[in-house]
Amino acid sequence: MNGRIVENGRASKKEKDMNTEEMDNKPETQPEEVQPETAQAETPSSSETQPEEAPVAAEEVSVEEKLQKEVAEWKDKYTRLFAEFDNFRKRTIKERADLISSSTADVLKDMLPVIDDFDRAVKANENVDDIAVVKEGFVLIHSKFYKKLESKGLKPIDATGKPFDTDFHEAITSFPAPSEDMKGKVVDEVEKGYLLNDKVLRFSKVVIGQ
Repeated sequence: MNGRIVENGRASKKEKDMNTEEMDNKPETQPEEVQPETAQAETPSSSETQPEEAPVAAEEVSVEEKLQKEVAEWKDKYTRLFAEFDNFRKRTIKERADLISSSTADVLKDMLPVIDDFDRAVKANENVDDIAVVKEGFVLIHSKFYKKLESKGLKPIDATGKPFDTDFHEAITSFPAPSEDMKGKVVDEVEKGYLLNDKVLRFSKVVIGQ
């Protein structure tokens, strides 16, 4: 009885060893290859990615068009502004020229009565032998003429006896001062100076005492 059990044990052990050898000699199973359908299903096609890139391209085009539109608008504004400024400049020059011309015409118009007085005096002096009458006539005309100029803002510069001032005087020469208090002052006035609306129209040409 015991002998059979030992033999059965040995037989089962042999079977196990054979099974182990068969498993060791059995070729390893390779992993299943991924079918093209599966790979195709996992990888998105180019036709599926195309719609995603299209909005980006459209957005870039829209930004470029927007910038071009802004450039065109600014260029139009600049052109209009330059044209308006050029018209303003021309209009200002014309208005200034018209103003000067109008002012000159007004001054000359006011001088016409003085010229008429001179014409009458010259005509009257042809038959006048009294020098005093001739002098009186010229004094009246001179006074009238000065009043017309003063009404336009013209005033003579008071120079004689005043300290020399380069803002109003132009020194022609210098002479020894007749007294100590006249040193550095205007001793004589060669040509009278004038102010027009408190601005120097002509400097006084003077002689300075040393």
